[in-house]
Amino acid sequence: MIQIPRGTKDILPTDSSKWQYIEEVLRETCRNFNYKEIRTPIFEQTELFVRGVGDTTDIVNKEMYTFTDKGDRSMTLRPEGTAPAVRSYIENKMYGDPNQPIKLFYQGPMFRYERQQKGRYRQFEQFGVEAIGVEDPLIDVEVISLLLDIYKSFGLEKLELHINSIGDFESREEYQKALREHFAPSIGEFCSDCQSRLDKNPMRILDCKTDANHPLMKTAPNIQEYLNDASKEYFEAVKETLTKMGIGFVVDPNLVRGLDYYTHTAFELMSSAEGFGAITTLAGGGRYNGLIEMLDGPSETGIGFGMSIERLLLALEAEGIELPTDDTIDFYLVTMGEVARTEASVILHRLRTNGYRADMDYKARGMKAQIKDADRKKAKYMIVLGDSELESGKIHVRNMETREEVEANLDSFEEEVNFDEA
Repeated sequence: MIQIPRGTKDILPTDSSKWQYIEEVLRETCRNFNYKEIRTPIFEQTELFVRGVGDTTDIVNKEMYTFTDKGDRSMTLRPEGTAPAVRSYIENKMYGDPNQPIKLFYQGPMFRYERQQKGRYRQFEQFGVEAIGVEDPLIDVEVISLLLDIYKSFGLEKLELHINSIGDFESREEYQKALREHFAPSIGEFCSDCQSRLDKNPMRILDCKTDANHPLMKTAPNIQEYLNDASKEYFEAVKETLTKMGIGFVVDPNLVRGLDYYTHTAFELMSSAEGFGAITTLAGGGRYNGLIEMLDGPSETGIGFGMSIERLLLALEAEGIELPTDDTIDFYLVTMGEVARTEASVILHRLRTNGYRADMDYKARGMKAQIKDADRKKAKYMIVLGDSELESGKIHVRNMETREEVEANLDSFEEEVNFDEA
């Protein structure tokens, strides 16, 4: 038997209504913030991610699904959404749009070859936003508040926002110099990945899971001590505005988000729910002031975040939150006889065309089995259709909750009956 690939998951009809509900909340939140959807290809040129994500990252070095196409070109299934969105921003000259910043959101499957863990898959669904074209602490706060609005709209309460500043390029360079001096004498005690990162991007060492408990990790320089005046002022404006909005946060000096393109504000949203798991991060993002130029675009700046839908579902489960999904149908037509079955299919078409959710039995089962099927499908109303109903043109519409019935004309019952009272 052919089985599903390792690290992937089928979303069955029993769960897909949850996904649809989440997707609608995401879209509605973005509408409130005036973010517009962008859809990019599932695969891109490999160079986009090597340059855009960084050749010192685990994503590029270990996790990408890369293949050579029939034109002998190296292609990669997208592992994240920011680089494709920025590529599209540059290619389609969105920087020339008079409406700035360009505010985008995306959703779709991403692919990373990594060890499967709870809530982490090799194909996963990511939602994210990007605000490109303006460098302003208020935009940083807007993106953070959008992220929090999403999670709170589902009723989640066990949330913890961590923020930090990586500073501008000048501050970041000074900090990386200090990290090299700190780790260099003992770098041989670290894993091979950390050793290779020492010269290219020492901030990535702080993200290492293998050496997370090494004593030098705890005594590593604090980036806050290396921020220049402009970077400090920028970060203070972010913190002040978050406070005025009533958004609580923790300043986490160890939060550096070592992807090559991050500068200034970095943030992560954590779940503090009991039983959520060892990896508590729900979403993360930050400002990128060099990515667009790095991809041959103009000197513009942006900020964004990415979040996993799978991990959002885990957070809901950990807090015991049931989504208010609606898997009911409006009408179920119980039929008796072949003539009635044919007529029922015509009535179903009429109901569905008028916006009602309706169904019937297609297995020619008995009346009792059809009524059970109506209950299983959570029908709000049931109609029994047989020879007598066809002859008289009259039917009884039964409220499946109250069991009350109302008589109506077969040809116009949906217009005659007040279904809120039936």
